[in-house]
Amino acid sequence: MSLFAPLRELNVTQRHTVLASFLGWTLDAFDYFLLTFVIVAVAKEFGVGKAEVTYALFLTLAARPLGALLFGRLADRFGRRPILMLDVILFSVFELATAVAPSLTILLVMRFLFGIAMGGEWGIGASLAMESIPPKARGIISGLLQSGYPCGFFLAALANWLLVDHIGWRGLFVVGAVPALLVLYIRRKVPESTVWQQQNAQPRRSLLESMRGQWKLAFYLMILMAAFNMFSHGSQDMYPTFLQVNLHIPAGSATAFMLAALLNLGALAGGLYFGSLSERIGRRKAIIIAALLAIPVIPLWMYGGSLLLLGLGAFLIQVMVQGAWGVVPTHLNELSPDHLRGTLPGFAYQMGNLLAAITATAQTWIAQRHGGDFAWSMSLWIGAVAVLLALLTWLGPEARGVGFGDVKRSS
Repeated sequence: MSLFAPLRELNVTQRHTVLASFLGWTLDAFDYFLLTFVIVAVAKEFGVGKAEVTYALFLTLAARPLGALLFGRLADRFGRRPILMLDVILFSVFELATAVAPSLTILLVMRFLFGIAMGGEWGIGASLAMESIPPKARGIISGLLQSGYPCGFFLAALANWLLVDHIGWRGLFVVGAVPALLVLYIRRKVPESTVWQQQNAQPRRSLLESMRGQWKLAFYLMILMAAFNMFSHGSQDMYPTFLQVNLHIPAGSATAFMLAALLNLGALAGGLYFGSLSERIGRRKAIIIAALLAIPVIPLWMYGGSLLLLGLGAFLIQVMVQGAWGVVPTHLNELSPDHLRGTLPGFAYQMGNLLAAITATAQTWIAQRHGGDFAWSMSLWIGAVAVLLALLTWLGPEARGVGFGDVKRSS
């Protein structure tokens, strides 16, 4: 049977829900990654160093747990659908506000507020989708949802390539307000989760009551997601800067766009393949295999020596990085109890982001102490994190196929 056969089990309403969740994460990531392409331009305009601008990335990542907790609790109480719409509007508004920031300080504040809004989207969108589909479709849908992140990166690369020379870095952030239109689609086509409706009929519990007996799991998921975020952000955030500084490839050039396109094609392929594979071999095995296979790809990715080999390396590294990530939405949602599914997966994810938020700044610091060599710092980082991620995953639990709501555990 094909790895993608479960997609045929989805009805029209389920497909709308999955598409809305996918687009939400895609457009959220698009807004986030726009900054990574214009770090040099922003630093030049405000007269500061590149490392100072990377604090905007740090603040965005650091703010995301606040958003995950705030919007996650709201989603557990008032429903996935209305809070998802609110969240999309807010991150679009703060993206637009970034475009008119008169100083680096104001820009940093706007990116922090954007991070709060961004932090809520993933957990709500993933829980809404996972609660709306058949259990056997979770693996492939998990890979599809997480592929929204590299799709957002690709759209940011495309916008940068086509528009930055015409509208500047500020104009890119104006374009970043477009995701607000997604709310119209959600309002018209996406119903509320039936699992949430069942849970909402139960007596309400406070956060502390809800977390009783779940603290050990929550702590483990936070550490696991820290490794995941160091893996993805370590391979992506400073990649455009690596191209500019080490390879002297301009950010808005066709070459930079081609490499970004190959990187994101690899991410799409990896997320879909390993997400689907996890339905057969298990969530943990799929993650471990993808993480460890990233290590032998590192020399090709950073030291390919030719454009062709660098492109192949960019493709393959993201097959592995996003292959591991493709399992995350279903893995975290299956490990979370019904009454915490709007909060715990997203909060654990974003707390992992907080713990990993120093990634871009740390890689820049390491590179500066090795003659500005981003290839060396990024290679060292990814190799170490791949081993850590595989170990943490091997030590943790798994709940593949667990039933949601009133449905008993599937076989």
